Amino acid sequence: MSVANGRLAVQPGAGRSKRSSIWGDAARRLIRNKLAVSGFLVVALMFAACFLGPLFSPYADNKINMAQMNRPPSASHWLGTDALGRDVLTRVLQAGRISLTVGLASMGLSVALGALLGIVAGYYRGIVDQLIMRLADLLLTIPSLPLLFIAGALLSEWKVPPDSRMYIVMVMLAVVGWPGLARMVRGQILSLREREFMQATTVLGLRGRRRLLGHLLPNLVPLLIVIATLNIGGAILSESVLSFFGLGVTPPTPTWGNMIDAANNMIDFEKRPWLWIPPGFSIFATVIAINLFGDALRDVLDPKQRR
Repeated sequence: MSVANGRLAVQPGAGRSKRSSIWGDAARRLIRNKLAVSGFLVVALMFAACFLGPLFSPYADNKINMAQMNRPPSASHWLGTDALGRDVLTRVLQAGRISLTVGLASMGLSVALGALLGIVAGYYRGIVDQLIMRLADLLLTIPSLPLLFIAGALLSEWKVPPDSRMYIVMVMLAVVGWPGLARMVRGQILSLREREFMQATTVLGLRGRRRLLGHLLPNLVPLLIVIATLNIGGAILSESVLSFFGLGVTPPTPTWGNMIDAANNMIDFEKRPWLWIPPGFSIFATVIAINLFGDALRDVLDPKQRR
């Protein structure tokens, strides 16, 4: 902007201010958070190791070798061998594939189901809202862990094959996980309906689907991302607990939980720590890293957390 011959002249582009998008601003704040970056790197490294590591292992076939049973860590077996002579490092990575897959898939199912039912209940209200919320209240009154134990015991009683149990466990975790999410989404929808921009869409006469998909749903995306990230850690823990008690994914399919369960006697606990420390540390590191990243993501995406 300049003054020439008594006139105010506006230079091209001078009135344009740099406006960063919400996502770009959130990404920059997230990158400045060292704990969030560390958590993301640990999770990325864990995923890469579990999904790519077994491809380069000479012990990926899990052949039983009784001559190498319960050997301590060595140059040929970095984390030792188990009671059947199988390489523990390879088993931990293969177990990570299952545990991470179950965690991601059950999280995706619960978020999709909870978000869908919460949006329908909050947007349409009336009898639909009452039915969905009463069902959610019913499930919330039942402790989730005993409910999972009962469902896992039924799977064992019905002798469900180990390969199929993984998918059933995903559905079980999704069923117990959607009610809380549905209530949060419903509350957010009810709050957004009263905002000025939604009242403007009513005045403009926009159709219901356009109001829902074009205006309400985009405002729910940050909340859903944060919830999905934090729910992964809980799903991994729940799957590990079920597998530890023999009610989730069962051998020969390896998971971190059933690997710890396989070393639950006093001799293994005292004399062979390489059997239970690696899977236990994998659960601990993964869940802590996911929670650190999820907390930081909530801080940068939730407007109430912004300073």
